[in-house]
Amino acid sequence: MILLILTIFLLSGCVRFNPGDYVVPDDGGFIAVIDTLYTPYDIGNYMEENFTYEIHDFTAQTPYELYLSKKGDCDEFSAFGVFAANFHNYITYQIEVFDNTFYQHYVAVYDEDIWLSITDNRYYSFGYDSFEEIVDYVCYIRNKIWTRYIVYDFWNNIIEEVNK
Repeated sequence: MILLILTIFLLSGCVRFNPGDYVVPDDGGFIAVIDTLYTPYDIGNYMEENFTYEIHDFTAQTPYELYLSKKGDCDEFSAFGVFAANFHNYITYQIEVFDNTFYQHYVAVYDEDIWLSITDNRYYSFGYDSFEEIVDYVCYIRNKIWTRYIVYDFWNNIIEEVNK
């Protein structure tokens, strides 16, 4: 029974990092970088220029660990983006998207007053009116059909949960 539970846990895909519980490290270089990322657009550009995609199925790096390693996956990019934007007082969310595979996909969402914008992995896009519109777009470009999504606020509280 324990082996079955362990196997299910290991096959569950990305591990969720909670940016609301994150303690900022005492590293002036990291703080200086975060301080320059004023907008979600800046965050997306920084991630695109400095990070590469690497799957981390069973762990989730903190934003600082991602900053140091320069390699991460969707959960880590999403947590970095949400952390950096929240540092500059943006209202932020993370969406966990489920499809018909074992893996989930994570997207950082930023409230930019007139619309919602996202960083999907490292790429910034804008002009969304709802979380479902974001999920539809993300699944369309990934060639997936979503079955469920969960929206979390910065403190990991569930804001919205939708089953298709």
